[in-house]
This record gives sequence, C-alpha cells and structure tokens, in this order.
Amino acid sequence: MTLSRDIPLVPDQSALLFIDVQNFGAERKGGEYADADPAHFDAKYGWFFSHFEGHVLPNMQRLRGACRRAGIEVMYTTIESLTRDGRDRSLDYKITGFNVPKGSWDAKVIDALAPTDDEIVIPKTSSSVFISTNIDYVLRNLGVRQLVISGLLTDQCVDSAVRDACDMGYLVTVVTDACATHSAERHAASLRLNRGYCRQVTTDQLLSELDETAL
Repeated sequence: MTLSRDIPLVPDQSALLFIDVQNFGAERKGGEYADADPAHFDAKYGWFFSHFEGHVLPNMQRLRGACRRAGIEVMYTTIESLTRDGRDRSLDYKITGFNVPKGSWDAKVIDALAPTDDEIVIPKTSSSVFISTNIDYVLRNLGVRQLVISGLLTDQCVDSAVRDACDMGYLVTVVTDACATHSAERHAASLRLNRGYCRQVTTDQLLSELDETAL
C-alpha cells in the first residue's frame, strides 16, 4: 500500500481548525498591540491587517461555510489563560509577555468568524494547541483523522500545530491563503518549511474538492 498526504477529505473523518483568530491578535485594538506606537502602527502592522481583512478572513469565511455544509466539524483555538493573572500560562508566554485573561474580550473569536453555540472552542496557553490542551483526546473522540488548519500566525501557532498534529498521526491539510502572519516573506518561508509535514492547498482548491466529494 502506498502512503500519501495527498488524500481528499473524508467529511465524517475530518475537522477544520481555526488557530487563534481572536480579538487579541486579529483586531487592531487587540491586546497584542497594546504597546504599539500609534505613530508607527500602520508601518509595522498595516500590511498584515490589510491582507488579513481583505483576503484571508474572506477565505476563512468561505472555508467555514463549505465545511459546515459538508458536515465537517468546525473547531477553534484561542490563546486564553485559565486564570485572570495568567499564572498558569507557559514560560514562553510569560517571557514574551502574552497574557490573555480568562473570559476577556481579547480571548474571544472575532465577530466575523464567531462560532455557533455548538462548535468547539479550545483555550490554550502555548504555541501548539497539542501541548497545553486535550485537543488530541477531543479529536479522537470525534473520529477525526484528517485535520484542516487555517489561522494565525502562519509561522508561529499554525506551524506548531501542523508539526505536532503530523507527529501524532493526523493527515494535515494547510489552507495556504486562509493563514497569515506579519509579512508576506514570513508567510512564504513558513509554508516552505512545513510543506514536508502536510498537504498544502488554496481555499479554491479545497472548496472544489468538497464539491466533488458531495457529488
């Protein structure tokens, strides 16, 4: 038997996972930018927000709609401490200065991608959702073998999830134009480096695949 990553999705064995598309980093007033100099905000983050709002977010919305119609589980991760002061978060997050307090506005998925009341949202306190949560247990309970990943940031939390999911035995599909980071160069470099761990497709390609699966 020939093994391959290039296997079309089987809807009842698949899940779509949005990584950290939350107010903290996906909104201009999010906590990640609290210390940013307003005079230099556009110079530093203008490209990211223009690209995210104009291209990536619409692709995420299209992707989510198609997966819902296909009966594919839609899930979300958010950076969110289990405590208000973040004493439970990882050493790396403490060093970085990231603390998204429990129940805060920063911890919520952005309104434009808000989950339904029956979709799973998993808070995490590490770059990889597989390190600080029970997501592997949840995915296996759901019967998931194929994981579609979209989110922020391509070269940080997305990349960490891709590699860990691969090592834990999932077939991973990254939707390349439904992920973003703070520069085009960083995005492209990350995709080059994780290509050996996953299947990479565009939103249009995955939607076409799901249309064919429905026939």
